[in-house]
Amino acid sequence: MRKAALVKYVRLVSITGLIFGLTHSASAEYKMDRTSLPIKQPKRPTYSELDVRNVKTTPSFFEVKAPAKAPNVVIVLIDDVGFGVTSTFGGPIQTPTLDALAAEGLRFNNFHTTALCSPTRNALKTGRNHHTTNTGSIMESSTGFPGNTGQVPNSVAPLAEMLRLNGYSTGAFGKWHETAAWETSVSGPFDRWPTHQGFDKFYGFIGGETDQWYPLIYDGTTRVTPPHTEGYHFTVDMTDQAIGWVKAQQSMTPDKPFFVYYATGAVHAPHHVPKVWADKYKGQFDKGWDQVRKETIARQLEMGVIPAGTQLAPKPEEIVDWDTLPDPSRRLFARQAEVFAGFMEQTDHEVGRFIEALEEIGEMDNTLFIYIAGDNGTSAEGGFVGMYNEMTYFNGVTEKVEDLIPLIDEWGGPYTFPHMAAGWAVAFDAPFSWTKQVASDFGGTRNGMVIRWPNGIDSKGGLRTQFTHCIDIAPSILEAAMLPEPTSVNGTVQTPIEGTSLLYTFDDAEAKERHTTQYFEMFGNRAIYHEGWLARTLHRAPWQTVDMPPLETDVWDLYNVKEDFSLVNNLAAEYPQRLEKMQALFMKEAEKYHVLPIDDRVIERMNPALAGRPDLLGDRTLITLYDGMDGMLENTFMNVKNRSKTITAELVIPKVGANGVILAQGGRFGGWCLYMKDGKPIYTYNFLGLERYTVASSDEVPAGNATVVLDFVYDGGGLGKGGIATISINGKKVAEGRIEKTQPLIFSADETADVGLDNQTPVAEGIGIGRAETRFTGKIHKVILEVKDAK
Repeated sequence: MRKAALVKYVRLVSITGLIFGLTHSASAEYKMDRTSLPIKQPKRPTYSELDVRNVKTTPSFFEVKAPAKAPNVVIVLIDDVGFGVTSTFGGPIQTPTLDALAAEGLRFNNFHTTALCSPTRNALKTGRNHHTTNTGSIMESSTGFPGNTGQVPNSVAPLAEMLRLNGYSTGAFGKWHETAAWETSVSGPFDRWPTHQGFDKFYGFIGGETDQWYPLIYDGTTRVTPPHTEGYHFTVDMTDQAIGWVKAQQSMTPDKPFFVYYATGAVHAPHHVPKVWADKYKGQFDKGWDQVRKETIARQLEMGVIPAGTQLAPKPEEIVDWDTLPDPSRRLFARQAEVFAGFMEQTDHEVGRFIEALEEIGEMDNTLFIYIAGDNGTSAEGGFVGMYNEMTYFNGVTEKVEDLIPLIDEWGGPYTFPHMAAGWAVAFDAPFSWTKQVASDFGGTRNGMVIRWPNGIDSKGGLRTQFTHCIDIAPSILEAAMLPEPTSVNGTVQTPIEGTSLLYTFDDAEAKERHTTQYFEMFGNRAIYHEGWLARTLHRAPWQTVDMPPLETDVWDLYNVKEDFSLVNNLAAEYPQRLEKMQALFMKEAEKYHVLPIDDRVIERMNPALAGRPDLLGDRTLITLYDGMDGMLENTFMNVKNRSKTITAELVIPKVGANGVILAQGGRFGGWCLYMKDGKPIYTYNFLGLERYTVASSDEVPAGNATVVLDFVYDGGGLGKGGIATISINGKKVAEGRIEKTQPLIFSADETADVGLDNQTPVAEGIGIGRAETRFTGKIHKVILEVKDAK
């Protein structure tokens, strides 16, 4: 019997008799129902005999084991990688690990995501559409409407929980970004943190991005300090953690399968990578994004990863021709691409290290290994010239080429928080037109995927072209593990899985497509796929954040995607009735899956009050903070932006004076900090890492009990204005100065507010870096932060 056929036979036998399993030695054959999780324990026997010596020992230990021959499972999910990035799918960036997996497994060239981070991740790990999981957008732009609340419902149990309750060990490493923004404080709730979403182990960051050199890391729900190693980089660290966990798990329980979710922060901005990786691509992008697009589609056609005759879709009008750019711009943009390419190759290398560890312990062949190159298309959020600091984009500040040129040699290093120009995003999404965020174009949703499973797939080096979607991954894994879809998990009746297992494609390249209908929607860009056709409307560009057109005026296109891989031949005029039916089908699916009403707001949704989502501190204007309160993410801290604030610190100063941070928020790329140096209080406001305003006292704070006050009076008159900062010691004014401008919308996606130290990178210069170097050397009784709106 062929290996794959044998696996299918075992799977069929297991699923047919899925209620059976020996789990209780006191019962010869306890009937185990895996459709209701956790699996119900058998009834304990009772005895009438008084003396244990008169009773035959019948151990009554209950243990749930995975089905025999159930494979290990690994999902690798790379961040912000478009279809035209990897060498495996014809891109210009070398990914030898993915290449090797493809040679021994299957490429999928018709696999789709949701066009954005959090939605793809929740859909991937639950098997339900992203609106079903209440993840219509990223966590930070959740709203009050069903489908967009950011709170994954209990009726949508994640795959990890299903596997854990069926006898798997489960570990997640890297990026999470699936927890509601207001649920990320020390007060929880922790229901939607990884270790309450089915994972025994989590090591990574909880938000959407992090500084790769100085990350904010959690082990479970505890914030931990990264190891102090030379040249530290988070992707290397998370890989070390994943390797250590799998080796230990298999050492202790070699017969217990594992599920690893390995989700890198790479290659999402900030594009941080050791210079040696970026320099491997020196000069390779001097040809520009237009030529890279042409060469990519030529390779894709030659390799056969896209159909013969596929045309290169036109790039957006806003993306200028490379040949029209001045030399300084070309030099800057080429370096941006070199850094991005090095970041991607380094990431692929780290996946390779993890694979080597699985091979070392003899588990690779029994592992269903799924490598997904992108949770959406490549990101165009770097704007038209790229960014030294990605936070400028979120604060409405446009960076200029002349300001970025001097930073070329530092690009990708610890003193930048960079993103690349949008022209590269379009190039790395070839052969398509658009990018991340555009759910109505395959440049935003089509991602290369490779699956390798020697014990379950006979085909090697094959290509699969059936339409598939990220909601198909969970049911595929359940089928491979010979597990039924649960109808109840932890006491809650489950919403049925909405994806379709793709195992039917494994040994039949010509198998009839089973996932025949799928909606797409993100920030107003929307589409519907049905039986080989795609109807879509392009509502907004990823760089368009205001002045969106009315949804009712959107114009729809129609494509026969069986014959038009890259969406270049609009058939709307030729088949108006088909288009009308497709539009009606979209509305039907949108209503069914809580997509409606559609919300195309971008900046407004970042404000909890405007978006209609909970705000942890709500309308409070005062909070009392204590020493040890650090690592407070921005969405769980007092909003001090565009308003006045007063910081009152009650301290004890030693006789030798004090140094270190009293209260800080943000870091090297934006924030503010009240600290002491040489016994004197200082306030620094760091505007996006571009300008620092400092008000410093010439007087020392006397030894003993002391009160230091920072009073900032905001100018008012709009967002991002300046104000006057005043420092007082024990009621005496000792310094005053002007802060010319402030950040209006966000300080950081990962830097935190901290009492008594400055986590990660420092807001102010000359105070050290990290927890140990910035720690306050006196004693902090309490710090009172009060805010007032400008009159």
